Amino acid sequence: MKLSTKGRYAVMAMADLARFGGDRPVTLADIAARQEISLSYLEQLFARLRQGGLVTATRGPGGGYRLTRSPQETRVSDIILAVDEPIKTTRCDIASPKGCTGTQARCLTHDLWEELGHQIHVFLAGVSLADILEKRVLGRASVGAALPATGPVGTVSLGSSATS
Repeated sequence: MKLSTKGRYAVMAMADLARFGGDRPVTLADIAARQEISLSYLEQLFARLRQGGLVTATRGPGGGYRLTRSPQETRVSDIILAVDEPIKTTRCDIASPKGCTGTQARCLTHDLWEELGHQIHVFLAGVSLADILEKRVLGRASVGAALPATGPVGTVSLGSSATS
């Protein structure tokens, strides 16, 4: 599974806007130059971000874009969904009666991939633009989620974990 450039670039641009915006609008040309993203592509993304209520536009000299909410309140999941970039981990279409296999049945691993998609959404919903700017993202997935240690082939050791 791969997140497309649409979602990645939208998050990059919004992080740039959060970093350099503050109380003044930021032009898409400035964001394009700093992030090395095509200006025309940014215009398309920001039209969707504006429709999604994440940014506001100011026209004219000194115009540009501002965040609608604070960086602490702006979630990465909201950005990705605003640019119409669902993270799909199953091969079936949820709205389709065909199921994964084309026979109205789910594939054997459907629940695994569906839960992975849910976990990705939960993770992205838990990360704000402020977290990105303050470099509080690395290690978040492992916080409180100790993985079982593996033993000899075919066995899993739960091990012991000390709590404080």
